[in-house]
Amino acid sequence: MVSSWRVRQVARVVCNGGVIAYPTEAVWGLGCDPWDEAAVARLLALKDRPVSKGLILVADDIDQFDFLLDDFPPAWLDRLASTWPGPNTWLVPHQGRLPEWITGGSDKVALRVSDHPLVRELCALVGPLVSTSANPSGRPSARTRLRIEQYFHGQLDAVLAGELGGRRNPSLIRDLVTGDVIRPS
Repeated sequence: MVSSWRVRQVARVVCNGGVIAYPTEAVWGLGCDPWDEAAVARLLALKDRPVSKGLILVADDIDQFDFLLDDFPPAWLDRLASTWPGPNTWLVPHQGRLPEWITGGSDKVALRVSDHPLVRELCALVGPLVSTSANPSGRPSARTRLRIEQYFHGQLDAVLAGELGGRRNPSLIRDLVTGDVIRPS
């Protein structure tokens, strides 16, 4: 995949510790490098979100999560592969392989493989990203670039211009181990 200039520019921002906004399938998202504790702390402060809630990681391909999934039972891997890419977020055991600022202290982490072309292009360059709705806690999720500006004027390091994917609701969240629906779509 040949990345566009604008995606490469935003990828550099992420790699340098930046917090970005980007379009997803249903709403605008905020993202950063999940391994950069300072960037994650900034993102959480922008949202006024406690670290204890944990964060979703989004990728362009299931292979980007191999470091978490490599010893999962085949049935679990089949379940994930059959729903990705797409609007499915799974809570999966992280087995201590992720920092608490991502997991919120939970023994599971939320993972999603996006089918949005810009998200996939960006993740292909930088690896998995933090993915959380672009809104201060308690406010509606941003569905327009104007709303991003209203919520975060001058506080983001980059905004990846693009269109939402056309879905009405954020992704379905399910527990991989139990199959329970945590958040309906």
